Amino acid sequence: MSGNEIVLSERAGKFRESVIRHMSVEAAKYGALNLAQGMPDFPAPEPLRQAACDAIAAGVNQYAITWGDKLLREAIAWKYQWHQGLTVDPETQLTVVCGATEAMIVALNALINPGDEVILTQPFYENYWPDCVLTGATPRFVTIRPPDWRIDLDELAKAFNDRTKAVILCNPSNPTGVVMGRQDLEAVAALCRKWNAVAITDEIYEHILYDGRQHVSMATVDGMAERSIVISGMSKTYAVTGWRVGTILASPRLTKPMRQVHDFLTIGAAAPLQRAGGTAYRFPPEYYAKLATDYQTRRDRFCDFLAEAGFGHVRPEGAYYVMADVSSLGFANDREAAMALVRDAGVASVPGSSFWLDGQGGSNYVRFCFCKKDETLEEAGRRLVEFARTRTSDG
Repeated sequence: MSGNEIVLSERAGKFRESVIRHMSVEAAKYGALNLAQGMPDFPAPEPLRQAACDAIAAGVNQYAITWGDKLLREAIAWKYQWHQGLTVDPETQLTVVCGATEAMIVALNALINPGDEVILTQPFYENYWPDCVLTGATPRFVTIRPPDWRIDLDELAKAFNDRTKAVILCNPSNPTGVVMGRQDLEAVAALCRKWNAVAITDEIYEHILYDGRQHVSMATVDGMAERSIVISGMSKTYAVTGWRVGTILASPRLTKPMRQVHDFLTIGAAAPLQRAGGTAYRFPPEYYAKLATDYQTRRDRFCDFLAEAGFGHVRPEGAYYVMADVSSLGFANDREAAMALVRDAGVASVPGSSFWLDGQGGSNYVRFCFCKKDETLEEAGRRLVEFARTRTSDG
């Protein structure tokens, strides 16, 4: 290294660029259908879009209160009441941030001291480990295995110790689609109470559940009111992933430092979009029932295509992703398979190994998202079936 060369951050050098976002770039490069990044290709609800236009026209274009537009926080509290039976004080328990992505790093920055450990399950949503690196947390991993992708609670218990500050769970899960019910959450809660740890639950897919399942928020579990941080937001439920309006629910004691961190990270989310969010969070329960029904139809149709193509999979219980076993295609690994799919089949996916720290787990899997229009899924399914047949017949 020359004397004039700038020394870069060691932390930033520990993690790579987002594989999910990279596969979106590859999709654009090859003109492929993007089933990699979890963003709908259908419009957000018209009342929500109109509310955003109305807010801009009404002059809601300056900073909102840093912890969130008052009307939005009141609407969020109202929804928590009917949806989860939670009485939430919008003045002391809710913080509006720039997406669930910021919410996670805000939570960790407010909690972590040197030497603190954070438990992650793997496969994990790819942002979680870099969040630990950036905030100085030491991650401990609990591996979840196919084919059912369910967490082994005994293995989880072994990961807790005197240095455990928090456990991060995504429920419903991205990337596996598994839903943790109350019994599992109570087991996690007991471990948090035993080891004086906090449960950080990413509940962004809380309304996308299948086969009659009901979402259970960690905040509703006995003894977790003071030691849970619940992350959610508008992106998935209202098909506005580009708006970047996320939410954090926590006790007043945990909320105060998170609001301070958020203030100095981003100041606040976009004011007119927050104001519009007040409309969305007051949608009636029927909206959410239809949302789940529509997504279940997409899930079932796309999974039928996967079965026809010979891709092993378990139908997700929630969220809008499916981990598909592509070992039948005969590629050396998941990365090679994903690149062939985007280049030759015209369908973008995410290599399964990107959800493991060592990049080795999930080497037979790719993740597809199905938050797409019916015609998009039909065409993607047709391409996958044709590609698989050609591939196996040539082999």
